[in-house]
Formats: sequence, structure tokens, C-alpha cells
Amino acid sequence: QPAAGSIRVFGQEVVGLDDERALPMRRRWGVMFERGALFSALTVAENVAMVLAEHTDLPPHLIREVAAVKIALTGLPADAGAKYPSELSGGMRKRAGFARALVTEPEIVVFDEPDSGLDPVRTSLLCDLIKDMHKRHGGTYIFITHDIATMRQIGQYIGVLWKGRIVQAGGRDHMLASS
Repeated sequence: QPAAGSIRVFGQEVVGLDDERALPMRRRWGVMFERGALFSALTVAENVAMVLAEHTDLPPHLIREVAAVKIALTGLPADAGAKYPSELSGGMRKRAGFARALVTEPEIVVFDEPDSGLDPVRTSLLCDLIKDMHKRHGGTYIFITHDIATMRQIGQYIGVLWKGRIVQAGGRDHMLASS
């Protein structure tokens, strides 16, 4: 819970919501965490499927199928679902985290420093994948990054945070032209 202020999602105040009322709203968004936040004891397929197993009534065979589709959509190799996170490169772990964020087909996806720890080529490839998925599925993608090149490649509407406050915000062209 924030120390102060208000947060509205889908027109509803979320600060102070109890879990029972917050859960249906939270099911409408996905999060791609900075380090992937994959469970090391689960395979990639199990990590992606876990969200569906926890929050839907889908039968297990359908859960496995949906997870496999999301894994494939993120460009991971066919055998990646059977691997454990420790067996993947950093870029592949990011893609697995992205597959998990997308598995429920959320209306909002929050990306927490998804480019962290990637070299410039891998960062650019991940940005291309994110833009492609957004173009295909729509929704709102909120991208948190410190990397200016990533912001230039991804950003459509940009907000600059300083000491917990938005100090400047606007369309991409306006923000890139400002000093």
C-alpha cells in the first residue's frame, strides 16, 4: 500500500481494497519482473502455467496448451518449456517471464526494468518482441526503465519520475524534443 495518494485502475480506487475485492482487478493485469521472478524448482512451462492453474478453472491439458502457445509466442525455442530457469540465458528468462505475464491475456502489462542485465542487441530484440505483442494484442503496456535507448524504442507516452513524483510527461516526440 502506498504511504499517500490515490491509484485508480479501470476507474476504481485500488488503495485500501481488501484482497477479495482486489483479486478480480489484479487478474486483469500481468507483470514482467526485472529478474523474471521465475520459480527455480519449476520448469518454464510450469512457471507460465502456474498463473492459470491458480486463477482459472481450466482443465490441466488446456492449461498446458495455453502455456505452450504463450512460450512459443515469445520466441523461445520449442524445448524451452521443459527447461528450468537456471538452464536458460538471461534473455530467455526474460522471455519466459514475458510469457507468464501474458498467459491470462491481461488488459494491462507492467514491465519492471525488463532490459536490465541485457546487452544492447538482446535489449533491442526484446523491445521488438514487446512492440510486436502489443501490436497483436493491444492493451496498455507500462514500461519502467532507466535506459534511454529502450525508452526511445518503446515509449509512446513518457513520464519522468523524480523522487517519487512525475515531474514531466507527454507524448514521445514532445518528450524527446524537450531538454
